[in-house]
Amino acid sequence: MKVSDYIAFFLEKKGIRNVFELSGGMITHLLDSINQKTKINIITMHHEQSASFAADAYGRVTGIPGVAMATSGPGATNLLTGIGSCYFDSSPAIFITGQVNRHEQKGERPIRQLGFQETDIVSMAKPITKASFLVTDPKDVPEIFEKAFQIAIEGRPGPVLIDLPMDVQRAQIEPNEAPEVQEEKQIIDNHILQQLINDIQKASRPLILVGGGIRAARVQKALEKFVEKTQVPVINTLLALDIVTPEHPLHVGFIGSYGNRWANIAFGESDLLIVLGSRLDIRQTGADTAFIENRKIYHVDCEPGEVNNRVKGCLGIITKLPVFFEQFESAAVATKFNKPNEWLNYIKQLKSKWPDTNELSPNGINPNKLMHTLSSVSADASAYLADVGSHQMWAAQSLQLRKGQLFLTSGGMGAMGFALPASIGVSIATNNGAVVVIIGDGCMQLNIQELQTIVRNKLPVKIIVLNNRTLGMIRQFQDSYFESRYQSTYWGYDTPDFEKVAIAYGIGAKTIKKEEEVEEALQWLWNVENHDKPLVLQVMIDPHTNTYPKIAFGKPITEMEPFAAPIGMEST
Repeated sequence: MKVSDYIAFFLEKKGIRNVFELSGGMITHLLDSINQKTKINIITMHHEQSASFAADAYGRVTGIPGVAMATSGPGATNLLTGIGSCYFDSSPAIFITGQVNRHEQKGERPIRQLGFQETDIVSMAKPITKASFLVTDPKDVPEIFEKAFQIAIEGRPGPVLIDLPMDVQRAQIEPNEAPEVQEEKQIIDNHILQQLINDIQKASRPLILVGGGIRAARVQKALEKFVEKTQVPVINTLLALDIVTPEHPLHVGFIGSYGNRWANIAFGESDLLIVLGSRLDIRQTGADTAFIENRKIYHVDCEPGEVNNRVKGCLGIITKLPVFFEQFESAAVATKFNKPNEWLNYIKQLKSKWPDTNELSPNGINPNKLMHTLSSVSADASAYLADVGSHQMWAAQSLQLRKGQLFLTSGGMGAMGFALPASIGVSIATNNGAVVVIIGDGCMQLNIQELQTIVRNKLPVKIIVLNNRTLGMIRQFQDSYFESRYQSTYWGYDTPDFEKVAIAYGIGAKTIKKEEEVEEALQWLWNVENHDKPLVLQVMIDPHTNTYPKIAFGKPITEMEPFAAPIGMEST
């Protein structure tokens, strides 16, 4: 059997229904085999980075590795940002790159390149993949592909790269089945489970901190049972906004550098913290971690290096989340937990005192109020995708997600240009479901070419461009630390009219500038005539609209701008 045919059959057998790519000479054998031998849908993007973001989102939503393909040289290197996004945000993915023929590779020769577009993508990708393979023998293809899929989904999911020389792709092999690896059963020490049970019963101000690892481990239902059993309120990180949603009685809110003020105060005043699927990075805790370390913290993680990394004094439970939930349920089967009503009432008072819609008083449209209105009219949306910047934080602070709706963004990589191509992956993963993209003017211009991919595939993607004609989050940083010198954010920067751009691509579009226009415009996205169509709504925002609240850098998470001033220079 031809190797490229084998790979096509293998992908289909593994449940791959869609592959994202941009064609190039070194992957033509693979594309032809997938097209001729399988029912896999090939989605051609207009940039390899877009293909990688679409695969990232597809893998996050389905739990099946997203697959992206690119040719050698610039095609392969253009995948790297999306590969990093998968690595940092725990998205299972397989990246397949074409490589020049084996006899065209420089090997140990003291030269830079032998074959045209020859590039050592394996070495480049190693630091941001769980594994990277260069196939040198066609007979190794079955074992490498089986191993790659196993690595991508086991433990903390992530990306794997396979680099395939063109002559390997067209070689003939005898197909064989590589054995699947069986994972060993893990046992958690019953003593620490009993200690956790006792501490939950004794705590008066407990909290569960939920991170994106819950979705990565596919344990949303197990978490729901855990929350219902223990009656502990839940705070969410950026990548976990869709795990326990605002309609849940034990939902508290979004925490972190730009978190809801009431949620950060509750975070700071809790006496027990149970960390599930989160690595407690600086965006979640702020630079000053001393305030967190003065309480009992249980940190469940499958990677030992994440526990007691930045935040010290944690009681680590090193295991996979499915194992933790299963064994906790067994240990606590006869245990009764009481709802901390006094604590819940206090959190309710904090929320009433510090509503997210009162943090800003902008000229014109209030983006936090916009997010509430968007939520109220978008019941049919299967997902929201936010890009990176001020609009991302306004969305995280104020979207009112319903149970079952997804929220995706680029967390650890923080890659501008993520949301538009990722929306393609999400819509296709949800059977052409309607999705909402929330994106800033700067991010929109990074992968704007994918509007054509949306049109060609007839995807109902609703794109809301918050156009403040500046790179707002960095502009706010320049206000704090550079005496409002706006080089490259407001000065020397510009935006097009996105309504006209959308119309040029054949997409219906509108622009609004006033608060009183918001509700009618958002309803327009979902009316009967437009429901299944892609649309663009350009929302003009005052350039000096800040993102508040924001942790005052160097101070505890409970002290937030604009009421507290930072004491050191931060990252944005």
